[in-house]
Amino acid sequence: MKKPVLLHDIQVTLFFLAAATILSSVFFVLSHNAANVAIIYVLATVFVARNTSRYVPGIVTAFLSVIFINFVFTYPYLELNFSLDGYPVTFLGMMIIASLTSTLTTHLKEQGRILKEREHMLIEAEKEKMRANLLRAISHDLRTPLTSIIGAAASYLEQDAQLSQADKAKLVELISEDAQWLLHMVENLLSVTRINDQTVGIKTTPEPLEEIVSCALSRFHKRLPEYKINTKIPDELIMIPMDATLIEQVLINLLENAVYHGGSGMPVELYVTVDEHQARFCVRDYGLGLDPQILDSVFDGCTPTPSRSSDSRKGMGIGLSICKTIINAHHGQIFAKNHSEGAEFTFTLPLGEHTYEPETDSSDH
Repeated sequence: MKKPVLLHDIQVTLFFLAAATILSSVFFVLSHNAANVAIIYVLATVFVARNTSRYVPGIVTAFLSVIFINFVFTYPYLELNFSLDGYPVTFLGMMIIASLTSTLTTHLKEQGRILKEREHMLIEAEKEKMRANLLRAISHDLRTPLTSIIGAAASYLEQDAQLSQADKAKLVELISEDAQWLLHMVENLLSVTRINDQTVGIKTTPEPLEEIVSCALSRFHKRLPEYKINTKIPDELIMIPMDATLIEQVLINLLENAVYHGGSGMPVELYVTVDEHQARFCVRDYGLGLDPQILDSVFDGCTPTPSRSSDSRKGMGIGLSICKTIINAHHGQIFAKNHSEGAEFTFTLPLGEHTYEPETDSSDH
């Protein structure tokens, strides 16, 4: 046993024995009943076992407790005497009870430690799985637009004299589009880095629902101004504990996913409902829907097959994996399903102690 641990165990044992002796003396003077004294020392044994390492401190406390009771609180006082009728059985019984209590308490504490270690291992395994999924998604979602940029740039440089102005403009537009997509992927990766760099968890503050949705739509329309989003949120002022930047990123990811992979050109719907315990965000498109084979793993970094995607250069892997990471960090849930005319992605955020406050005036959104 290491010296600091040994010193800690000795200090804890002496403290609880001293506290038990002082408390027992008070009870004994007031009641002259040694039964209460025995209970106090048994409790001291439990506390020692609970706050020290292994079995020895608790057993030593049990043994010393028997000695103290005999020496201090049993007639003849201040003298060890185990020969009186009934005392050997009483002290032996207390020693057994105290030792068993100490052993059981230490065993339960050890079981708790093992369970905690297993839980930690499961969490680490889940994190490792998420890292592996992200790396697989990165290898697809970043390599493909980079290859496209390199190819377009090479065509522009090598065939400058042969290309028309329209062809050159098309190549530049392609380079710009893929560069914007790469920037979006970098923003996603930075969002995950923010979560992984925090050892305790993300810091949430109450944010107004309407403002979060408005900011997300504003950022979305800067990238894709031609796409229409039909939005419906409650009229009431609703405060939701969250990291605003991260939740905006989730909304943008889901909206862009609906646009790029819906394949219909119809408006995407974003609607939010609130009950007593949580807020539910839904993004619904009216397009191709999700391949049933990937429904269970769509948030684990997989990407749709080209035949199912309106733009095979842009996989949904990184974006949806990061959505799952962010929502899990908020203690919410995220899931996907198909409806009769397309796909629907839903995530929930717990309200905690923050609820909504009705306003006298309402407005349509």
